[in-house]
Amino acid sequence: MAARVFFSYSHDDEEQRNQIEKHLALLKRQGLIDAWHDRRILAGDRIGDVIDAEIEKANIILLLVSASFIASDYCYSREMARAMERQRRGEAIVVPIIVRNCDWHSAPFGSIKAVPRDGKAITSWANPDDAYTDVARELRALVEWSLGVDKVAAEVPTVAHAPEVSRASAHEAFPRSGNLRVKRNFSDLDKSRYLTDAFDFMARYFEGSLDELSKRNADIQGEFRRVDGVSLTAIVYRNGKRMSACAVRLNGGGALGAGITYSQDVSRTDGNSFNERVSVEVDDQSLFLRSMGMASMYSGHADREKLSHEGAAELFWGMLLGPLQ
Repeated sequence: MAARVFFSYSHDDEEQRNQIEKHLALLKRQGLIDAWHDRRILAGDRIGDVIDAEIEKANIILLLVSASFIASDYCYSREMARAMERQRRGEAIVVPIIVRNCDWHSAPFGSIKAVPRDGKAITSWANPDDAYTDVARELRALVEWSLGVDKVAAEVPTVAHAPEVSRASAHEAFPRSGNLRVKRNFSDLDKSRYLTDAFDFMARYFEGSLDELSKRNADIQGEFRRVDGVSLTAIVYRNGKRMSACAVRLNGGGALGAGITYSQDVSRTDGNSFNERVSVEVDDQSLFLRSMGMASMYSGHADREKLSHEGAAELFWGMLLGPLQ
């Protein structure tokens, strides 16, 4: 019998939810989990009723924690509140998965052990795949414990008419190496989509950050403009006086190849002149962003380190906010 897993998340974190679901694929193939999220709602269904029913049926409820999750009335006040109530009654297990840095420790789920390791947000890991793998391993241990599944038995595939293998001798029958990591190949299309997704994330990140900055500081006004599909501008005013501005552009090519540029000159939406630039690189397992290292003083990132979408957005945001700090 499979454990029913429910994803509670903000759509701002859909990319992270997709990645977590991919890393749980082996648990699905082994028949240990049956995962559900709201993208499985069918046309014509009453959304609220379906979500409520799935929460009630879930054995394990995953809270994908971020500022967006906490800010969402539906996620926080409805899904999370019901999840915590079911956990208190011993009806379900709640697992917070910290996907992006935020203030979460004082939330109702703050006393529950979070994943990845030490509650370090997925987007803060140098290699996000390491974070997702850590989440998958923790959830595997939880699922096997909750179902009373013997780990060895779960690893041995069931084959029709195969001779019976006892659990005690399973490892002897199927010895294997622990070195199973193979190089992944990424196409030019993969890189292009990753860069486009990064720019779209930056646009949302800047718009949301400017809005929150204005709410928290009465003398600060933020102005965000999505110029077109590949460029944006952001301006910060203090008491009506311009303090900082930038233009961010997704560049398709040129001498340096595809990348995203940051210019302190708000009129340079062409991306030909810039103060910092990030581009897509790959290692043997993942896609990531790397900056030219021109403005590392504005962020906590080390020069030329691997950056996630959020890491690159925070690098550019730090440059914009620098003159006010």
